[in-house]
Amino acid sequence: MDTRILGDGLVVSALGLGCMGMSQSYGPVGDRDANIALIRQAVELGITFFDTAEVYGPYVNEELVGEALAPVRDRVVIATKFGFAFHENGKQTGLSSRPDHIKQAVEGSLRRLGVDVIDLYYQHRVDPDVPIEDVAGAVKELIEAGKVKHLGLSEAAAGTIRRAHAVQPVAAVQSEYSLWWRRVEAEVLPTLEELGIGLVPYSPLGKGFLTGTVAADAQFGADDIRSTIPRFQGEALAANHRLVELIGEIGAGIGATPAQVALAWLLAQKPWIAPIPGTRKLHRLEENIGAAALELTPVDLAAINEALASIPIEGGRYAEAAERMTNR
Repeated sequence: MDTRILGDGLVVSALGLGCMGMSQSYGPVGDRDANIALIRQAVELGITFFDTAEVYGPYVNEELVGEALAPVRDRVVIATKFGFAFHENGKQTGLSSRPDHIKQAVEGSLRRLGVDVIDLYYQHRVDPDVPIEDVAGAVKELIEAGKVKHLGLSEAAAGTIRRAHAVQPVAAVQSEYSLWWRRVEAEVLPTLEELGIGLVPYSPLGKGFLTGTVAADAQFGADDIRSTIPRFQGEALAANHRLVELIGEIGAGIGATPAQVALAWLLAQKPWIAPIPGTRKLHRLEENIGAAALELTPVDLAAINEALASIPIEGGRYAEAAERMTNR
């Protein structure tokens, strides 16, 4: 698989693997050994970029990723995240990016991942109670101590990115970006291009919606995050199916699946974009990897963009409380 460069030198595969769904958010998480096998298969298929976070589980996703990648540690880039506080029982209690908390959090992540250094360390959500300069300064100290290689931010606004970057160069910003969520195009993408920062789109397949496998009348269980998301509900979900139909038609014309079209469209936006679709299924992993070899022509891209302009997306991408923690 082709590689891409994030920031001033972090080399990753063009597509990464988001591992959150192996521990939470999308119904039953499946067999742990099977998830480990899938992560290792991803490496053999050319993926070198793996995404986790302390809050996924909490904690257990880092342990899973660490065990899976231990035999190939020198071949991969591992990204994890800090920024939440927890009770002693492990329950997440809110945001915390105080410098002393970050320095505690990194020790836990290093231990659970079983590594000596974290390749990319993101602030998971911007903490309004802690100046971003203090956050970047704390991670800078971790970099100087050899515990972290690169600083990342997640769901940060353009002004916040600039302020952090002035203290410690930011290698990558992780934000939701896909055919049905394009807010980053207004201010974040131009800022990243100016500063030489990479973008890592999460949910590049719209939490499964853009694969074409979510029925227009689908309902989700209480253990599935989509049960709380407005755009997956009732009339909104049915209306949004126009988008899936569109990319299905485009894919049929070029011999690609809807998921491959959605990922190839992202890869075509900028050479410093590296999406991290998640899956627990080998055939979906192989399908996603196929997108890295799919070249959309300027005619294809123009047709997609023209059609997108005529399809209003219904419903928010998060419940209100979760949305308030983004774009800060």
